[in-house]
Amino acid sequence: MLIIPAIDLKDGHCVRLKQGLMEESTVFSEDPGAMARHWVDQGGKRLHLVDLNGAFAGKPVNEGAIKSIVAAAKGEIPIQLGGGIRDLGTIERYLDDGIDYVIIGTAAVKTPGFLHEACYAFPGQIMVGLDAKEGKVAIDGWSKLTGHDVIDLAKKFEDYGVNAIVYTDIGRDGMLTGVNIEATVALAQALTIPVIASGGLTNLEDVKKLCEVAHEGIIGAITGRAIYEGTIDFAAAQKLADELSAR
Repeated sequence: MLIIPAIDLKDGHCVRLKQGLMEESTVFSEDPGAMARHWVDQGGKRLHLVDLNGAFAGKPVNEGAIKSIVAAAKGEIPIQLGGGIRDLGTIERYLDDGIDYVIIGTAAVKTPGFLHEACYAFPGQIMVGLDAKEGKVAIDGWSKLTGHDVIDLAKKFEDYGVNAIVYTDIGRDGMLTGVNIEATVALAQALTIPVIASGGLTNLEDVKKLCEVAHEGIIGAITGRAIYEGTIDFAAAQKLADELSAR
C-alpha cells in the first residue's frame, strides 16, 4: 500500500484546497522542490502532483515548479501529475520533463476520444482521475456533477488501457473525515486495473482500514492536508502500511 504525498501547486507554491475551492487555499511551502525532497527522504514511494492553476486554465501553468520537483526527487521514486492536461503535446512534454504517469480528469469525461488516443500513444503511463459524489462523476474542478456512474465510466476507461484510476470522494477531500472505503472498494472490485484512493485520509486508523482492503485492488492512498497539518505522521503511515502489507 502506497501512502502518496500530494503536492498541489498554485502560483508556484505548494498549497492545499478545501473542497476544491481555489479561494480556500492554504500555502504550506514556497519551495515545491524542497517539499518533494522532504517526502522522498521521509520514505515516500511515489509523489502526486496537481497543477491547480492548470486544472482551471485547461493548460500547464506551473511547469517551472514541476521541473523543480522532478529535479529534487532525482528519479528515486515515480511521480504522477494531473491538472490541465488536454492534449497529446502536453502529455509528451511532461513525460519528457521526467513525469512518470499523467492523470487525465475532466478531459477523459468530456472527450473520451482524447483519452483513447493518449492510452495508445503513451501505453502504461496514463491514469484517469475520477472525482465523484454519491456515485456520480464531477468535472471542471468539481463545479459540475454529471449523470455518469463512476463504475460504468471506469470500466470503459479500463478497456481503453489506462494504467490506474485515481478515485476521489469530493465530499471528503480536504475535510479530514476519513476515506470512503466502501465506495473505493466497490470501484476496485469492478475493475482489473488498480485503484488509488484520494480524499479524506486522516489518521493511522484510515491506513489500517485501507490495508485491510488492499487485496481488492487498491494500491495506494493520496494524502495532503493530513500530512501538512500533522493529523498523520507520513513516515509512520508508510511504515505501518509496509508492515501490514508484508503480513
